[in-house]
Amino acid sequence: MGTISLRNAGHRAGEILFSNLNLVIGDGDHVGLVAPNGRGKSTLLRAVAGLAELSDGEVTRSRGLTIGYVPQDVPAASLGETLTAFVAGALDAAILDAESWRVDVVLDELAIPPAFREKPLHQLSGGWQRMALLARCWVTQPDALLLDEPTNHLDLGRILLLEQWLSYAARGLPVVIASHDRAFLDATTNRTLFLRPSEPVYLPLAYGAARAELDQLDRAAEAQRERDLKQVAQWRRQAAKLTNIGINSGSDLLTVKSKQLRDRAEKLEAQVQDAHRDRTGLVRLGNSGAEARVMMAFENVPIAAPDGTPLFSIDKLHVFQGDRIVLLGRNGSGKSQFMRVVTEALGGREVPGLKISPQLAPGYLDQALAWLPLDPSPLDYLLHRFDEGDRRTIALLAGAGFPPDRQSRPIRTLSLGQRARVALLALRLARPNFYLLDEPTNHLDIPGQEQLEADIRDQGATTILVTHDRAFLKAVGTRFLLIERRRLVEVDGPDGFLAEMAL
Repeated sequence: MGTISLRNAGHRAGEILFSNLNLVIGDGDHVGLVAPNGRGKSTLLRAVAGLAELSDGEVTRSRGLTIGYVPQDVPAASLGETLTAFVAGALDAAILDAESWRVDVVLDELAIPPAFREKPLHQLSGGWQRMALLARCWVTQPDALLLDEPTNHLDLGRILLLEQWLSYAARGLPVVIASHDRAFLDATTNRTLFLRPSEPVYLPLAYGAARAELDQLDRAAEAQRERDLKQVAQWRRQAAKLTNIGINSGSDLLTVKSKQLRDRAEKLEAQVQDAHRDRTGLVRLGNSGAEARVMMAFENVPIAAPDGTPLFSIDKLHVFQGDRIVLLGRNGSGKSQFMRVVTEALGGREVPGLKISPQLAPGYLDQALAWLPLDPSPLDYLLHRFDEGDRRTIALLAGAGFPPDRQSRPIRTLSLGQRARVALLALRLARPNFYLLDEPTNHLDIPGQEQLEADIRDQGATTILVTHDRAFLKAVGTRFLLIERRRLVEVDGPDGFLAEMAL
């Protein structure tokens, strides 16, 4: 039996990220690792893999246990290698000739097309690079798996394939998965670890059930905290009253009792736990509103690939004010090209058959964040683009999770999660009434995703959305459009398409 044990594990990076972590992960334990961005998930995975040191505690592994670790990105030095060479590079050179057949077996198992196998990694999409990382890990036949954000850059079909693969290939292994994809965690885990600065919470449940249990525990802890603080206040009032009476009456006994009450109050107050608050730097969106009933109208609009190959056509579509449209379709069906056509039309290019309300004020958010400049700092970028003033902009950035020392660093030095928060803040300050969102949750942690869901619903802004995040699309969508047989058709909901993708 292979086990991974953590004893009093903790880590600091200027502040406490997590502490007091005691845990044993055994065969068949598939653990979802959940925490806001920047709270130590990747550090913990690297420590378990033996690639990093924690500030406190210890990590032990069963004797002889081999661990397969899948990081978020291909090392820059490996991007020039072909996919096959990159995967084969994980094997010991002494056995490579005899064991090279395993590379093809793993690539077949993960359904990596032969056409991609001899291409340099830098020519492949982030999704295929992610599959190459997984194949490189799996070809070594590890006894345990550690996956860091495995669904990032994957389309829905690849995510479903990965879910199925984990359910049979890694079924009996210890597995730890750091992910913000709630549906993926529900499908692939049977335990959940919520990393917290003081007391991490470990529950023998998949994410959805574990989150519900955690919320209940937090509510109970908050109620107990309120009761304890109320008791502390009562004892202090009683102590003050007894002190006054004792002084006026000259009673030493009342003075002693007053001190006892104060001591009890101080002891209980010292034991009161602060309520847990995730420090995620949430950003709330805004909406400038619109009077128009129809925000966008399509009639006989063809959607084609960049080389002119027809993908599908839109016979007739009206996007009404307040619609939240989710675009569904298989990989390569034309979702990205549809978003490109709409983006270009909003930018002023004339698209025959597409009419846009003059009241429409667009806001964009895409997974690449390509429109976000990299050289200025978040503070300089927002000050230059929006007339909010220094003091308010600094306060807004602080509220979005950027302390003053980080506000002046170039955007290129920020993590993708931090860049996404800058982009969301810019989107909020622009106050659009029409959101065009292309994989908006890719770099958001779970609290950030939930805040974005709530804002889109509450603000009432019209939205067109492409996402592989099943929980997000179900929470946000009011209309669902499916690219099917080269036509865009409206369907009642996403379930039929999702079921078909799972086959």
